[in-house]
Amino acid sequence: MDFLERLSLLMDKNKIDVLNKSTVMVLGIGGVGSYCVEALVRSGIGKIILIDPDSIDISNINRQLIALHSTIGRKKVEVMRDRILDISPNCEVVIYDFFYNDENATIPFLEQKIDFVVDACDSIKSKERLILQCQSRDVSFIVSTGTGNRMDPSCLEITTLEKTSNDPLSRILRKWMKENHINKKIPVLWSSEVPIKVKDGIIGSNSFVPASAGLMIASYVIQQLIKKI
Repeated sequence: MDFLERLSLLMDKNKIDVLNKSTVMVLGIGGVGSYCVEALVRSGIGKIILIDPDSIDISNINRQLIALHSTIGRKKVEVMRDRILDISPNCEVVIYDFFYNDENATIPFLEQKIDFVVDACDSIKSKERLILQCQSRDVSFIVSTGTGNRMDPSCLEITTLEKTSNDPLSRILRKWMKENHINKKIPVLWSSEVPIKVKDGIIGSNSFVPASAGLMIASYVIQQLIKKI
């Protein structure tokens, strides 16, 4: 039995074929990124590109899909790759075990054709680099803004950056856009919930807000890929 049999009841063959032939890159395999990747793979995306330099830590267990006591210390991209292939053995998985910066920002784009990019990383600078790369190459993308220090997944929404508020990360990106005269719309997943203040500047997290964000982003990507069919 094809694992996409139930999905094929909701989509015709042409749409399934589009997903099978699509390549999605995900930057950041954490609370948001791991759930997003899994949903994309379970929806039949044919090629997944993973970028993350980190190893799994015990502090990741409360919110990251791939974080288990048995995976602590292993590279996130490697654990996610193994999980993907256990779900969809025919999926092509490309991994980059590096921090996305000026030196390597172009590498994933030059090595293959990319249909969609998901930014689920925490670094402002990495987000800025990725936005510029996607816009200059006319690659569709979506940016995940802050999900930390939130408790209400019903406040999550997909919109464009200029419509966000109450989010420190979005505010920084809006300022960067203005300073660099970037006028193109930037699709984002954001939360209208005012962040909870926590001790010592450590970011609090839970199992349901980042996961909900990742699943919403996966839904958005799928809908964007098949909307012209």
